[in-house]
Amino acid sequence: METDLSLVDTPDEQLESDITPEELAAVTLETQKLEKRHRQIQAQISLPFSPEQIWDVLIDYEALADFIPNLAKSERIPHPESIRIEQIGVKNALFLKFSARVVLDMVEDFPHAIQFEMVEGDFNAFAGSWEMTQNEDQSGTTLTYTLQVCPTRLIPVKAIEMQLGKDLPRNLIAIRQRLYQVYGG
Repeated sequence: METDLSLVDTPDEQLESDITPEELAAVTLETQKLEKRHRQIQAQISLPFSPEQIWDVLIDYEALADFIPNLAKSERIPHPESIRIEQIGVKNALFLKFSARVVLDMVEDFPHAIQFEMVEGDFNAFAGSWEMTQNEDQSGTTLTYTLQVCPTRLIPVKAIEMQLGKDLPRNLIAIRQRLYQVYGG
């Protein structure tokens, strides 16, 4: 993880104020300690959209940085054997800007799941999935994001747990807001 000592233009508090406590309550979050410094974090939300609609928003990899908080870059990069994307996350804290980069190989199983695994980046391990499960009554879809992560020794595990626990619900709310922008409702 790099540290850039530039001044912050938009504090996180301003970004976070756009999301209400009621919206955050719609997201369930579970953190599990795996082995040593490895953690699994799962966030879930029920959405009044079809799996195909959610799929279309999630696989628009180039546009993710336009609406996911703290995602500064999401870009598909050429690779002959897979879908590969580079993402850079940026977090502003006080007057410091922290950034982390991952290059992910994506495996798509339309319209049910998107799996990803880091092939290069600022973590020891970073892998997971997006899963879309249509509700039995066809009223919508449950979107589940699961991440297994292991930070480098320079980053305290508790700091990663706390930050992801704060950011992942906001990311799912941002996806919901994007779905409403694209499909109405």
